[in-house]
Amino acid sequence: MADAPITQDVLTIPRKETGGLRPLVGLTREQMREALIGLGTPEKQAKMRVGQIWSWLYWHGVTDFDMMTNLAKPYRAMLAENFTLERPEIVTRQISEDGTRKYLLRIAGGHEVEAVYIPETDRGTLCISSQIGCTLTCSFCHTGTQKLVRNLTAGEIVAQILVARDDLEEWGGLPTDKRKISNIVLMGMGEPLYNVDNVRDAMKIAMDGEGISISRRRITLSTSGVVPEIARVGEEIGCLLAISFHATTDEVRDKLVPINKRWNIATLLDALRAYPTLSNSERITFEYVMLKGVNDSDEDARRLVKLIAGIPAKINLIPFNPWPGAPYERSDWDRIETFGRIVNAAGYASPIRRPRGEDIMAACGQLKSATERARKSRAEIAAETQT
Repeated sequence: MADAPITQDVLTIPRKETGGLRPLVGLTREQMREALIGLGTPEKQAKMRVGQIWSWLYWHGVTDFDMMTNLAKPYRAMLAENFTLERPEIVTRQISEDGTRKYLLRIAGGHEVEAVYIPETDRGTLCISSQIGCTLTCSFCHTGTQKLVRNLTAGEIVAQILVARDDLEEWGGLPTDKRKISNIVLMGMGEPLYNVDNVRDAMKIAMDGEGISISRRRITLSTSGVVPEIARVGEEIGCLLAISFHATTDEVRDKLVPINKRWNIATLLDALRAYPTLSNSERITFEYVMLKGVNDSDEDARRLVKLIAGIPAKINLIPFNPWPGAPYERSDWDRIETFGRIVNAAGYASPIRRPRGEDIMAACGQLKSATERARKSRAEIAAETQT
């Protein structure tokens, strides 16, 4: 049986960090209002103060309370005495030959997570993480080989967006069509639906029209199939949904995506058919990694379209991105194209995702802390010198 759902209460650190100061980034509007009232802000002023602070945080991207010039100096001093605007530290920033940027970020407790910015001709997509590590152990995924440490707070999720916007220099209310980050995908480290409350609060902040202002239809959450939480995504976030599917039989999916042992294909598909925002204009994306000789046959393609019949959907075919020690190989290109033609003939869009950032291990399924890899390497070398 797959691991039971993990609650944020168990795995999310307290909000107070950095010398007892509370991170201001990540508080919802109501949480911020309550916090300000608790520090003496009159209730009649609290909503206005939240609006002012919100604009500085998420429209202007400030990192110093003294920059909040429409607040009185004593009020700014009060904020600085109780809150922190500290960003995660960028440990490394790697830029691929294709323009993809991978950030290794150090957060509270010295832990590290990765985020990836992917520039394209018609959009710029930021892939962000929801957990440190992952508990799902999907056998084709490099990130899944890193054990789960804890959930990220809402602030740590939002902070990934802020750091990328800092690096890309796009603060100050740029028009939507001029933005470098136009889309967000929750496809980085971790399973978002094992941290759904923090993911929801973070995405509400990202969608807020007076701040980061990313449309809900430009946010995609990818899950391996935590069935009990799927409806909540549609009801409480309203974003697009992607499913890490990858197999057309329970026998194969049990091996590739072990959570299938808990919620099998039939159970998952029933939940998807009931997804609150499902429509022809808001289709579910089925992610399907192409593994040579494992799930890439014509029979698999025909079975896939039968399984998802009646679900407005598109199928993203993902050439497997190899990593050191991976037990699989990428399907041959002509095999991927043949698979795609069968799916397309059944009426489903089936784009083949072009691997991005492979040279910096930033492609789909490759995210894993580079620092952790280096530490392991050094440990192995040390062990060898002692034998």
